[in-house]
Amino acid sequence: MRTLHEAVDRCRTLVVEGPDGIVRSGLLAELVRSGFMIRRSRGHLHHVDPTRPYRELLAAPGRLAVDGGIVHELVYGPLRRGHSRVTWIQALDFAESVAERDGALLHLTDSGRRPDTESAEVADAYRRVFRTLAQHVPVVTLDVGGPGPPIRAPSAPDLQLGRSKGQLTVGWKQTA
Repeated sequence: MRTLHEAVDRCRTLVVEGPDGIVRSGLLAELVRSGFMIRRSRGHLHHVDPTRPYRELLAAPGRLAVDGGIVHELVYGPLRRGHSRVTWIQALDFAESVAERDGALLHLTDSGRRPDTESAEVADAYRRVFRTLAQHVPVVTLDVGGPGPPIRAPSAPDLQLGRSKGQLTVGWKQTA
């Protein structure tokens, strides 16, 4: 699996991960149009089991896109605090859970960003982390800032309410 289109077609679960500052809204909107429910972990990582909120998100039924956090902690934890609150064992277990749910990790990059020292370190750390996780789950790298067509998945039925600008009225019919 090498492209977003293949990932959208084949996967039931996608975990979106990438450096701070990369705009994800277009990609997430496309995933919604393709029938994925977007989920984010609320709050900070759990102090004893930081992957627990993500495992709980993966328990949801249907097509799911998780706006990540596990890989973010593996990258930024050592750079900002000298250590990660997520262990490699936890990260690999999470990767296997994503794979078992017919999933993949989406590694977002932005070749249009002007590199500085920190962004180069971050990009290198993301590459190392994804290279390791790719041994347990498919990884698809998407350059959101480079030249090329916009990220666009095949059309899907309109299943989300957010596209309607009118008032939503919910009614039900009572049956005996």
